[in-house]
Amino acid sequence: MAQKTQPPKIEYPCPNYPVKVLGLAADDYESFVIETMRIHAPDFDVTKLKVNHSSNGRFTSITFFITATSEKQLQDLHAEFIQHERIKMVM
Repeated sequence: MAQKTQPPKIEYPCPNYPVKVLGLAADDYESFVIETMRIHAPDFDVTKLKVNHSSNGRFTSITFFITATSEKQLQDLHAEFIQHERIKMVM
């Protein structure tokens, strides 16, 4: 039986930590995601975000690069996003 390896531990603060948010495309989707992100990482650099649209235009993913300060910050950020119907996945 293969032994499970543990993922590497994150050392905080962790600069340039990527967070991807995938949700239903809408005119206000990008501003909604940015406003929500600012609650948990107010100093993230909005100029570094990457926006991708699905081929059929139904979904939009936005990748942010934040300075992750703690496991709790990341858990709270995930919980905040995933509670909204329009968000389908947070990675």
